[in-house]
Amino acid sequence: MTPAASQSQRIYAIGDIHGRLDLLERAIEAIRRDVAQRGPAALTVAVGDYIDRGPTSRGVLDRLIDNPFPTPFVALKGNHEEMLETFLADASAGPHWATNGGLETLRSYGVRVRGAWTTDFLRAREALRAALPPAHREFLRKLKLSFTRDGYFFCHAGVRPGVALERQRAEDLLWMREPFLSSDDDFGKVVVHGHTPTSEPEVRQNRIGIDTGAYFSDRLTCVALGDGNPRFLSL
Repeated sequence: MTPAASQSQRIYAIGDIHGRLDLLERAIEAIRRDVAQRGPAALTVAVGDYIDRGPTSRGVLDRLIDNPFPTPFVALKGNHEEMLETFLADASAGPHWATNGGLETLRSYGVRVRGAWTTDFLRAREALRAALPPAHREFLRKLKLSFTRDGYFFCHAGVRPGVALERQRAEDLLWMREPFLSSDDDFGKVVVHGHTPTSEPEVRQNRIGIDTGAYFSDRLTCVALGDGNPRFLSL
């Protein structure tokens, strides 16, 4: 399904970046080329998971905080940003975050974890609090859980079938897989999401999945919406 969109704006949606600044730079350039060819009436949305797993989480946030795109920019929150915020509030969340890519984020801020997990994560949390620039804290604080434009609903992970889009819980928007991924429900809008990596983008009647596992596949997906069928930009 291709939703009816406004005639004045196309939307670029970027999947999970996961600390791959090199691939983000390619996406920025691809959007610039497309805007130069098709016109400036556009918007860029990133669906979250800017950090963890890849080597340059800090560099990704440095790049995004000042909007490097040639369009207005909407940044959504992913579950990995939530894990970072949870760790900053409670060091006991450190081991769980670490096994999900948090160690790479700590290293990108110059923080290393050594020795006993429990005691060392107390130290690591304080070191990260000191190393995290105020601009990064503000960027993370302002991340949105969802965004709607025309016939599309953007979120990180997905939605719970049978629940109106405006009533979705934060937990589902950030962490949902099933029963969302296998649902054939009409959600009212096409849901554009990341979170669950696939070898190719998934385009279905009710959703478009754009997490192609950038941190391990070397492939970051950027889709252009609103000017016909979804177009996947070459990075």
